[in-house]
Amino acid sequence: MTFLALLLLLASARVELVDQVYVVGADNWGYGPEIQLKQQLALVGVRFETEGRTDRVRVALMRRDDMEKLRAGLPHGVVEVSQELAAGSLTYPVQAPDQYVVVIENPASKPASVRVQVWLDFGSPRSTVTQLSPRRQFTVIAISFAVFFAIVTFSARRLLRVVRRPDAH
Repeated sequence: MTFLALLLLLASARVELVDQVYVVGADNWGYGPEIQLKQQLALVGVRFETEGRTDRVRVALMRRDDMEKLRAGLPHGVVEVSQELAAGSLTYPVQAPDQYVVVIENPASKPASVRVQVWLDFGSPRSTVTQLSPRRQFTVIAISFAVFFAIVTFSARRLLRVVRRPDAH
């Protein structure tokens, strides 16, 4: 039992990346930690809390390329974004190796101090797929029909044999 507990402890795949306070200027964006996922995919988690409980910020997870577009004032994408809150969290199962950045938006007219914690969880499920691809759907349906008709054919043959057999009484 102790060996199993030790094995589970060693299998823990959560890595804390950042636990830091960022000061974001009034009506501005602040740039948090960069996250480089080169090979292994992970669940990225971000927890944030403003030091002034009345301050509200929005936290976003972006690809590094999109952050550069944001800095240049160009249209950009966002991987995941929170609502404007004094404290909150967001998680995102990263599906593609890339460089990601945590970005903090302060829409208020005064600077905000935000404590940000970022972690990676490599032990989480790698996929959030909730539906099979059309090709796999077709395969499952075809196999199901084949098995169904094989059972019906087998049963029908057995029943016909019993019905056609002259009564032994």
